[in-house]
Amino acid sequence: MAQQKNKLRNLAYNIKDKASVIVATLSIKRHVSSVRVRVLRATTHALSGPPSEDRIAAVLAVASSNNTSHLLPRVCIDALMDRLHRTGSATVALKCLFTLHNVVVKGPFTLKDQLAYYPSYGGHNFLNLSTFRDDSDLESLQLSDWVRWYAGVIEQSLTVSRILGYYLRYSSSSSSNTIQETNSLTLGTSNADLLYKIEALVAFLEQLGKVPESLQLQKKELVYEVVKLVGEDYRSVQREIVMRLEEMEGRMENLDVGEVSELVGYVKRMEECKEKLVMLFVNKGRNGGFWDLVRETKEKGLKIKGEIEGKWLTVVVASNTAADSIRFNTNPFLEPGQTSPVPLTSFALATVR
Repeated sequence: MAQQKNKLRNLAYNIKDKASVIVATLSIKRHVSSVRVRVLRATTHALSGPPSEDRIAAVLAVASSNNTSHLLPRVCIDALMDRLHRTGSATVALKCLFTLHNVVVKGPFTLKDQLAYYPSYGGHNFLNLSTFRDDSDLESLQLSDWVRWYAGVIEQSLTVSRILGYYLRYSSSSSSNTIQETNSLTLGTSNADLLYKIEALVAFLEQLGKVPESLQLQKKELVYEVVKLVGEDYRSVQREIVMRLEEMEGRMENLDVGEVSELVGYVKRMEECKEKLVMLFVNKGRNGGFWDLVRETKEKGLKIKGEIEGKWLTVVVASNTAADSIRFNTNPFLEPGQTSPVPLTSFALATVR
């Protein structure tokens, strides 16, 4: 009975998808209708798998048109956002997010910029899916958790890119990204700026750590591909963190106690995410070097913080001792360091006159 119900529902979804494509093709503006059709074909209701590479490529090719204006890229992002916010299907929402993520990862700058500076968006929760819920069945309800999580990941990815000043994938995948160019991103950078960017990168890891408990849904090809794409962002963020932690570790001896405390706080937050991240990406032993650096930074930071606070305590104790010495040695007729003996008085010999 349940199998027959699913067949009927899938049939209804297929009809709905085809009807949406037909309506889109009826637009007078052919270029606009063509873009909308590409978006619809990439975000169907079928849960069999993610949009094919051809479907994704067709969406990204919108910005490669001979038309050099920003009209078609804007129409493309508008169409994706409209599809995302109008649907009640967790499957369609995931496919929209997957397509938007591909725009961030592989898309030309004209498309990326339209997404990054989308009107009224660009801030925290700009995808506006924190309350998304598809309760048509148990699986859809579980997929809804993945929709909310994935939207948060994409939002955080764009936030990190704005703070760093470049897109994550662009910096890490460039073949010309030499060690010298990498060092130029940290050398000469202020401690405050390094800590500010580390905080943004840590926030990305924390969002990854909020992954839904229904990890078994990774058996679904759509969810599997989503996690795979997010995993590439995770590795990019790790590289960005390593670059800055190594720079901060080299400066550790010259940091003040506030900066050391801030850095230690960030690496502690990273360690709190570790278990969930290892479970999500099943990367036991693969990123041991990363977590070793996190642990070593924390240990070194705690040691230096303890040394600084120990020096403070020594100064305070010495100051108190000096103050006590001055308080008890106020006889103006004595030389410095000379003591004034107090004669022993026998109360038995004292007489009252």
